[in-house]
Amino acid sequence: MSELIKPGAHSPLSAWLQYLESLHTSAIDLGLDRASLVANNGKLTKPAPKVITVAGTNGKGSTCAIIENILLKAGYKVGVYSSPHLVRYNERVRVNGQELDDERHSEAFTAIETLRGDTSLSFFEFGTLAALWLFKDNQVDVVVLEVGLGGRLDATNVVDHDVSVITSLAIDHVDWLGDDIEVIGFEKAGIFRGGKPAVCSQPEPPASVAAHADDIGANLHQVGYQFDYEKEGDVWHWQCGAFDLRDLPVPNLPLPNAATALMALGLSELEVTDEHIVDGLKSVKLAGRMERISESPLILMDVAHNPHSAAYLAHQIQELKMTSNASVHAVVAMLHDKDIAATIEEIKSVIDHWYPASLSGPRAASWEQIAEHLPDGIQGFTSPALAFDKARASLDWQGDILIVFGSFHTVGEIADHLQKQE
Repeated sequence: MSELIKPGAHSPLSAWLQYLESLHTSAIDLGLDRASLVANNGKLTKPAPKVITVAGTNGKGSTCAIIENILLKAGYKVGVYSSPHLVRYNERVRVNGQELDDERHSEAFTAIETLRGDTSLSFFEFGTLAALWLFKDNQVDVVVLEVGLGGRLDATNVVDHDVSVITSLAIDHVDWLGDDIEVIGFEKAGIFRGGKPAVCSQPEPPASVAAHADDIGANLHQVGYQFDYEKEGDVWHWQCGAFDLRDLPVPNLPLPNAATALMALGLSELEVTDEHIVDGLKSVKLAGRMERISESPLILMDVAHNPHSAAYLAHQIQELKMTSNASVHAVVAMLHDKDIAATIEEIKSVIDHWYPASLSGPRAASWEQIAEHLPDGIQGFTSPALAFDKARASLDWQGDILIVFGSFHTVGEIADHLQKQE
């Protein structure tokens, strides 16, 4: 094997990403020993005075975005780390709501390369540590970390965070986390910290979540017990003990995640007013989450890729259909290690026309694998872009709806396809 060419601080970001992809034996390698060693060397375990870490099967990105937007309205300097990205690596790190340029990422990678010495790091570990370096270098007030996979052994868990959040719990990533919901609950709860607040917004979670909180002395706040919420017409209400917020605006992101974000903020001891909350909820948005890219006809993109998220997406589409006689067209492409059958089952009742497509890469499902769970005679496509162009051309009238879903890869490819057409 030829020796890897090490990029430098002034190397293109693309050179760094290629280097990181070839640096470690596997893209995913759960465990904290390597990342902890480098984080401690670089004093990166506390990248800001306040850190909120968010785990969960679904809803992590939305919850992080809501926390971020409210804190920005409150005047805090906020750093957010999330994954995966849709089109550009730069999407993974935001400072004050903005992506950083390529040069800053190359600078951060150079710093981590120096800090790691002989320690081998996976792509995700290297990227996580670089994000922590960027947050510390930018002197942000608050860092919001989205866990990549699981929780207990995820690279984000090397950080000394102040509030821990679990958004939802379902069986996903079976190859790494298994198919036992109690084990999954324990892995997600691995981000809890003794003596510090934790939030769980999964109704009736596996017993392992509360058990782990008890074992380590974390202060757990469970939806339906310590806090709750309800929607009433065009507004919603949030309540924790004797404290409640009434007539809040319904955000463009899932309400359970908004309620979770408010609980996390309440436990963070950061100064946030009712006005900041209202302003933040009104304006929050996140790419690939019920993202509207056209109004007439209505074209939506959503990264739903498992049964739990597909069920929520189906509910949203059904509400849209109730206000019109719209015909719903769906472009779907998925990874083969996802539960394709159960995901399709959750949403197929609201879809009128299907356009299955093949993704590329070792984890990709072919359109034929998806079509096995669709009505007979469905035409498939070799890429999401081809499927999207056909679906868009097939819309009968301006009131029709086109939804793109199934994977971050699917939404990312369509987003890139649309950008190139501009």
